[in-house]
Amino acid sequence: MSMQHTQQSNVKLNPLNQQSLSTLSADVDVPKYDRSQLTAGIVHIGVGGFHRAHQAMYVNELLKTPGSESWAICGVGLLDANRGLRDILVKQDYLYSLTVRHPNGQIDHQVIGSMIDFLFAPENKQQVIDKLVNPQTKIVSLTITEGGYNFNPATGEFDFANPEIIHDMANLHDPITAFGYITAALMQRKANGMKPFTIQSCDNIQHNGDMTRKMLLAFVSKIDAELGQWIAANVAFPNAMVDRITPVTTKADIEHVANTLHINDEWPITCEAFTQWVIEDNFSDGRPALDTVGAQFVSDVTPFEKMKIRLLNAGHSVLGLLGSIHGFATIDEAVTDPLFATYLRRFMDDEVTPLIDQLEGIDLTQYKDTLIERFANPNIKDSLARICLESSAKLPKFIIASINENIALNRDTSLACLVIAAWCLYSDKQVNQQGEALDINDQMAAKLHTFASKTSQDPLAFLQLTDLFGDLNNQAVFCKDYRNAIANLYGENSNIKAIMQARLQAKG
Repeated sequence: MSMQHTQQSNVKLNPLNQQSLSTLSADVDVPKYDRSQLTAGIVHIGVGGFHRAHQAMYVNELLKTPGSESWAICGVGLLDANRGLRDILVKQDYLYSLTVRHPNGQIDHQVIGSMIDFLFAPENKQQVIDKLVNPQTKIVSLTITEGGYNFNPATGEFDFANPEIIHDMANLHDPITAFGYITAALMQRKANGMKPFTIQSCDNIQHNGDMTRKMLLAFVSKIDAELGQWIAANVAFPNAMVDRITPVTTKADIEHVANTLHINDEWPITCEAFTQWVIEDNFSDGRPALDTVGAQFVSDVTPFEKMKIRLLNAGHSVLGLLGSIHGFATIDEAVTDPLFATYLRRFMDDEVTPLIDQLEGIDLTQYKDTLIERFANPNIKDSLARICLESSAKLPKFIIASINENIALNRDTSLACLVIAAWCLYSDKQVNQQGEALDINDQMAAKLHTFASKTSQDPLAFLQLTDLFGDLNNQAVFCKDYRNAIANLYGENSNIKAIMQARLQAKG
């Protein structure tokens, strides 16, 4: 996506770059540290909006502290689609603005300076491998989305049938995937007698470090068993829990920056005020002091991850799927509807909270209150289309995991069950209840549609997609409830709000 500012006046705006920082007003937080003295101790693969609102923001804060100069970021784009981003970042000296929108309407503006380079892999693959081998690189971090880890959602095992993986296993000198690049670099580091870098996932996957380790070792062990043993013994994969709602950049965001800061930033980022980063303190070759700027290092991230994934991420998906069927466009629009807010809260209270361990220093009731407040932030127009993006990679961890735990404990799953049934309708009809087309973006979209489209002949057809649902289609109580949900959703003059209301009343 390439963002271009549409100027609404004849006033010529300065482009955002290092030289123009001095023209910004004093209330804008700009990098005052000497960016020319920075080196990239972190190479980040997958420079999306979330990375720029979260990890890069924390590093920007850290770089304000003298002695932190070796922890700047070099971004890497592996996809052809990253070309436009590369072009913009190069023009802007890798600077971009961050607009932080509070629920009360307060807006803060920052310019983030922690990224000092961006490598576009399709143009020069060896340059990326060389950067990963460079001894300055201490951490390789990732936001490659759930789908980028190449695991089968039902089994959790590595997918060796992926054509890109097949290519990389035979052509490590010409990689396509993150696993290919990382393996080529670690092979070189081992051969050179160098320490390995830490591999740090910043994606919304429970045990994201453990998952990254498992997937990489599966891949490497098929190529070079000795390298696999070296990685297993020497490379750290810290688990982490990350959190900050970051909507996709819109034309309105670009115009806001132009009109407010009087500068042309072609790809600004907007986010909420809340941010959280909990990191397992486990690194291969040193780490930045991120705990001095708001991150938290802990010995075990697991309970924090589970709380966030099962409440926040699952809550997003509940609103995303049910709200999309109804015809809402954004999260705040959905959660400010009293019925949707009630349904979400009952889902969190009844079907998730009993599965969450008590966390020291965390009041779960207060956490859920804060989630509702964050979702309702009218200044963060987070689209339901973005929330539903790659649902096939998200729902097994966010919602289906809770369903399975509750089934094992003979607990009710009726509210989550309706969400799965709504996902079937969403994947099948691909329109909302006003007949308007839904913007569906999922690597498994065609397969989801194929299974969902058989629902009129077999109400359980969608559940036969065992890669996602495991053996849910063999769980009698769940299937009975699911059949009922499908009958209601597919009935003549079906109304999602009436169905939700009935589910809440049945729960008592």
